[in-house]
Amino acid sequence: MQSKESSLNQEESFRVRKLEISDKGKGFIELLQQLTVCDSVSDKEFEGRFQELSSYGGDHLVCVIEDNRSGKIVATGSVFIEKKFIRNCGKVGHIEDVVVDSNARGMQLGKKIIGFLTDHARSMGCYKVILDCSTDNKVFYEKCGFKQKEIQMVKYFT
Repeated sequence: MQSKESSLNQEESFRVRKLEISDKGKGFIELLQQLTVCDSVSDKEFEGRFQELSSYGGDHLVCVIEDNRSGKIVATGSVFIEKKFIRNCGKVGHIEDVVVDSNARGMQLGKKIIGFLTDHARSMGCYKVILDCSTDNKVFYEKCGFKQKEIQMVKYFT
């Protein structure tokens, strides 16, 4: 069982915040490579995409958790807001690219990321938030309050 002080120190060391331009140098791309195919991204490409996503304001948010002791990004996720005609021109939050560094798993960082992203979607007026996940991660997302609904289909363009 963690002591109150130990829990407080972990809280201070692992805060969720928005992605910053300097996070590329803190292992952000390498962290994404633990999730899926993610080729190297030049500093110029990173800056261009960062500026593009920033221009969307709250409609596209990438968040990270930095380990303040090591200076490395150890968790990330994103949410983008889809504006619809249905449900009185409602909005839906789409959670994507959630990953926790393999050396930092079991510390509830994934739950912190999901909580941050769902809170953001709610604050943007979304009536729901959705995500796709592997069957291996189904139980984790159920613990975060999600439930399985229907199936996913995909078509890749190579």
